[in-house]
Amino acid sequence: MGFMTQITLALTKGRILKETLPLLEAAGIVPSEDIATSRKLVFATNNPGLRLLILRGSDVPTYVQFGAADIGVAGKDGLLEHQGDGYYEPLDLGIARCKLMTAVPVGAQVQAGRLRVATKYVNVARQFYAAQGRQADLIKLYGAMEIAPILGLAHEIVDIVDTGNTLRANGLEPREEIADISSRVIVNKAAMKTKYTEIQAIVDALEEAVASAL
Repeated sequence: MGFMTQITLALTKGRILKETLPLLEAAGIVPSEDIATSRKLVFATNNPGLRLLILRGSDVPTYVQFGAADIGVAGKDGLLEHQGDGYYEPLDLGIARCKLMTAVPVGAQVQAGRLRVATKYVNVARQFYAAQGRQADLIKLYGAMEIAPILGLAHEIVDIVDTGNTLRANGLEPREEIADISSRVIVNKAAMKTKYTEIQAIVDALEEAVASAL
């Protein structure tokens, strides 16, 4: 995969990165050094025309939308919350699977009237409760969502649920499912036109890697 033009691929650090790297390797893309032990944010690869960016998940859609990265790998939860345009979503990598759900204290009754909801997914939550015709005051938190209902900050939370262990450990239970989440490949719309051959080669190689990993 030798490229004439520089391609920048933005990856989401953490669990998504760990699950993306083997797919990239299967697609013939290998970082020039060990990402796990480095503090760098930009990495060369075995392809001189391709570099990797390591970003927070919430920033990947922004970098791709504005063309600072040509391609990105981001969780569907981040894409739903970002609500940006300017990119396509050509491929579901099927990794880092989980669900976006509401959660409440175990055995809690359905709250009548106005709800207080703690979440970092305020856009998604606003749409979800509006679609149900329920009034909700949204409290934006960046972490430790699970303690908000216990301390009386909120009636319920909207958050990612994987095993549900963290909820249970904090006296909560999942209630309503909002969306199935996995990691997606996104591509800047302008880059898809100007660098079509290179980008399509990466998407095709990743698609094959996903298919052979099943």
